[in-house]
Parts: sequence; structure tokens; C-alpha cells
Amino acid sequence: MAFPKTRLRRMRATETHRRMMRETRLSVDDLIYPLFVVHGRNIRREINSMPGSFQLSVDLIMAEAKEAHSLGILAVILFGIPHHKDEMGTEAYSSEGIVQQAIKVIKDSVPEILVITDVCLCEYTSHGHCGVVKEGHILNDPTLELLAREAVSHAKAGADIIAPSDMMDGRVSAIREALDKNGFEQIPILSYAAKYASGFYGPFREAAESTPQFGDRRSYQMDPANSREAMREVSLDIEEGADMVMVKPALAYLDIIYRIKERWDIPVAAYHVSGEYAMIKAAGRLGWIDESRVMMEVLTSIKRAGADLILTYFAKDAARILQREDR
Repeated sequence: MAFPKTRLRRMRATETHRRMMRETRLSVDDLIYPLFVVHGRNIRREINSMPGSFQLSVDLIMAEAKEAHSLGILAVILFGIPHHKDEMGTEAYSSEGIVQQAIKVIKDSVPEILVITDVCLCEYTSHGHCGVVKEGHILNDPTLELLAREAVSHAKAGADIIAPSDMMDGRVSAIREALDKNGFEQIPILSYAAKYASGFYGPFREAAESTPQFGDRRSYQMDPANSREAMREVSLDIEEGADMVMVKPALAYLDIIYRIKERWDIPVAAYHVSGEYAMIKAAGRLGWIDESRVMMEVLTSIKRAGADLILTYFAKDAARILQREDR
């Protein structure tokens, strides 16, 4: 029916009306909290370009995981900053590596929270690239063995979910085979299936100390202009054994999230990345926007696009707001 009989404003009149009619509901169950772990004790080093986010030593990671769990957050994802970097990123797959230590501490202290581990080499290599480098070229196939070793070392330490982010071809298959061979058939893989060569990663590279020492990552991360290619990447990762897939970044790629969810009945995660977080924090601090309101609007848009899970540095802030709304 046409106006005046149809008046959509009738169901927007009060907050109660709006809640009754709400189509997309963000939940604390949707949130995954990224954590950066470093060697040492009692280290809580704020990341300049990511206000409110910190590099934390293992002893303080435990407290952070406990707080996240108390807010209802179901999972954290770990990124490690090693003591020593070398050409082959050996600390990535060391049983005494920084992530391996953090996994054990978190699972001992907060066994209920799921620990997801980022599987990549860039944080651990002296050149800062996600794979083995020879004569300036990133080699795909030799990298797969190292990624598989890293994944198995995380599983042995107690990781609940393995999340390869390197964008090497065939890494999901290599990791699945290695996990199964070592008795970890039950460990799911959350694949960074559509990871774009984005300008939004700048603050993360400060946080993880993983800036490439030469060139960039465009030879293995996806071109921001491509969407059909993302469908091929997701399809291949599913065929290789991925249990969940991820889109990274989130905001500039909401169309990709939507297309994946429309095509496949598989859990889809989206990474609300460091640059997206930093822009909201910066504008909020300058008083240009209402930070909390914009944060929730952005996270809801990611959910509305089809994401089942959202990795976000705002996880604790959003969880507090959602707790208040549920009372």
C-alpha cells in the first residue's frame, strides 16, 4: 500500500519498537579478540597506531584472556613477536616459540576459551615475508612444509583452531594432511581464504613487527580490484579441507563476504583489521565521531553482510555494550 496508509516510521518510534523490528543482531558470540604476545615478563606496551591495543608478555596474556572470557568472548587469536628472526622463521615452529608458550598458559588458566593461532612466517622471518625467500622471490612450495610444521607445533601446544594467513597456494591441504598425520584430525582450519593486499594493514605491521624488508606482498595477497578471484580462492580452500573461511579486511570487502555467504553454506569470518580500527579510534579521539556508536554500526554492517565471526580489536568494548543491552 502507498502513503499515507503505509508509514514505516511507526515501527521506529521508540527503542523498544526498533529492537522488535531489528533484522541483524550482533552478539558477543560473534567476536574474536586478537592478541599480540612478546617475550619477557610484566610487559604491556601500547601500540602507537592502535590506541587501546598492546603487546603483552605471556604472564599478562593470561589476564587478558581471563578478562575476555569474563565478558563472554568465546575465542582469542594469537600473533607472536619472537626474540630472534631469521631467514626461515624458525621460532614460528619451535616447541618453545612465543605463541606456543602463550597457548599453554591460556589453556591452563582459561580452558573454556578457544585459542586460534595465526599460521604465517612474516612475524618470524628477518625479511618480513610470508614464505621462504630465494634471490628476492617468495617460494610457494618450500613454504608449505614450514607452515605445516608451524600448525602442528600449535596443535601440540593446545591450540583449538588453526588459521593460516600466508596466502601460499595449497597451504590448507598441506596443513590438513600434517594435522591428520599427527593425530589432530579434530582440529579445524580457519583459512584466510580472501586476503587482500590492503593499505589497511599498516598499524598491524607495527604491532607484529612484520613490515617486509623489501618489496611488498602483492605477489601473493589478492588484488583489491578482484572479486571473482576471491570466489576461486574460497572454492579451492574448501576443497582442500578448510572448515571455515575468512575475508580480510572487512569494511572495504563487504561485497566479498556477502558473495561467499550466498554461495557456500560454510562459516565465514571477517577480520576488522588494524587500519579500520585505527581510523575509528583516531576520529573518536578528535571528537569527530561518537566512537562507540560508530564501532557498533561498523561491526553490525559486517554481520549484516553475512559474517558469522568477526575478528576485531574492539571485541572487549563491543562485548561490554552488548552485555548492557542484554540486561
